[in-house]
Amino acid sequence: MDLEALVSAALAEDLGDRGDVTSLVTIPEDARARGRVVARSGGVFAGRAFGEEVLRQMGVDGTWQAVDGTVLSPGEPVLGVDGPARAVLSAERTLLNGMSHLSGIATHTAQFVRAARPAAVLDTRKTTPGWRVLEKAAVAAGGGTNHRMGLFDMVLVKDNHLAIGGIDLQAAVTRAREELPGVPVEVEADDLAGVCLALKVGADRILLDNMDEATMREAVKLCRGHAITEASGGMDLEGVARAADCGVDCVSVGALTHSSPALDLALDLD
Repeated sequence: MDLEALVSAALAEDLGDRGDVTSLVTIPEDARARGRVVARSGGVFAGRAFGEEVLRQMGVDGTWQAVDGTVLSPGEPVLGVDGPARAVLSAERTLLNGMSHLSGIATHTAQFVRAARPAAVLDTRKTTPGWRVLEKAAVAAGGGTNHRMGLFDMVLVKDNHLAIGGIDLQAAVTRAREELPGVPVEVEADDLAGVCLALKVGADRILLDNMDEATMREAVKLCRGHAITEASGGMDLEGVARAADCGVDCVSVGALTHSSPALDLALDLD
């Protein structure tokens, strides 16, 4: 990911070709401003790299009190800012939008991690286009585990692949082993027959898709010692707790990156 280009595009979206016209007509060019970004609500901070790049591009100095993964209490400072007043105000919304979004992901992830213990909580590819690296870093800041970064770093065979490709599972896994040595192979299964077939072909991981608890428990027994089990399918906090109780190794949660509420961060000026 090109963080410089992403931040540049985010700033350009807000400033256009005229800049912050309100600040231009109200604030003297030589005025300076100091302040701090604070947490209005408790949570887990993420997004420092994004924030640093916003400040760099806007020519604003930052003094950081938080790193990714810092647990914040309401009112706790994240960052001190000091610079030209026009630049501080022009940077404010982009700075807060990015860090609030990423901190919301980290905070939400931490809730899922607590609910899912001892199972690991995985993210998915259900991310904002262009923001995947940042959003997955936020998941890690919240205690989650990054799963596939994209379509390139793991083979995940689903029914659609087999149907469209006109290939059976054994042939697909064999080809993956031959052509992509060292790349993990995961197979989706939605019933015990599918689990048994995935085990037979030697899958490294088995995705237990939308299984009820009784089926999931049996699937875990079959897989123990042979393949990593991953529960998936509309997981909420109660769902990950139930899956963990069934003994799965991990649960994947799309909501971490597509439905996390932003953490309330604000800029208070001196």
